[in-house]
Amino acid sequence: MLSNLLADETAQTTSFDWGALLNAVVQWMTTTGIRLVIAIVIMIISFKIVNLFTKRLYKRLHKKNVDETIARVGSQALRVVLKLLILVCLVGYVGIETASISAVIASIGVGISLAVQGTLSNFAGGVIIIVMRPFKIGDYITSNGESGTVEDIKLFYTHIVTTDNKGVVIPNGQLANNVIVNASAKDTRRVDLVVSVAYGSDVQEVRRLILEVCNANELAFTDPAPFTELSNMGDSSLDFTVRVWCNSGDYWTVYYSLLSTILSTLEENGIEIPFNQLDVNLKSLPENAKSTAEKSDAN
Repeated sequence: MLSNLLADETAQTTSFDWGALLNAVVQWMTTTGIRLVIAIVIMIISFKIVNLFTKRLYKRLHKKNVDETIARVGSQALRVVLKLLILVCLVGYVGIETASISAVIASIGVGISLAVQGTLSNFAGGVIIIVMRPFKIGDYITSNGESGTVEDIKLFYTHIVTTDNKGVVIPNGQLANNVIVNASAKDTRRVDLVVSVAYGSDVQEVRRLILEVCNANELAFTDPAPFTELSNMGDSSLDFTVRVWCNSGDYWTVYYSLLSTILSTLEENGIEIPFNQLDVNLKSLPENAKSTAEKSDAN
């Protein structure tokens, strides 16, 4: 009798109500499951619409000659914000409690913020760069030992391209907290050269030849006028400082053109270009010094 009762209780506890499980699955699929499928479809379509909208917005801003940095970064930021709003709305539509999710996200965010302080500083630096605009896309900058043309400005990193076509990624936190030299900030730049000639050269003649070369350069400005004067008397040369103004985009063209033309002009006019050299003078020793040296060599 006792064994029969125990067998009945064991059978009741081990039996599984498959019908209840099937009903629960069917109920979930007909309610939450359908909402989930609809939410996924809406998310895919909405994301495509957002991408298309932000691309068209960027093109329109570009056509209206809006600053490239603001147009590109603004469209990217708008794309991210719109997608986040869509996700939050869809989560609420599916039936998931957004309050609990917000609490979890907030707690996770605190932990992540402590672990990625450098990344957050880069984000803050990106906001500062976008708002303060110390440079823009297309400018030639120097910072953190790197020089190049700004190709893109993102929220965390700035991409530049060097003169030899290397891509350099600089964290915005470092850019915002270091000195930035923007060679494209002004429309004009000054080309500075130092021309060295040998001692004995006619100073006025050298000055006249250099000014002729500078005035003959089509890309160099006549106002302000080119400047050249003797600025230093070195160990083996007379050094002339040359200053010429030009458009920022013509800087390197004017620099190399003046350098080569001045050199060839000075050589054609017989002006010697010095180089480092050492003059050694040998003096004969007195007779008593020679005898002393010979005795020391014999010993």
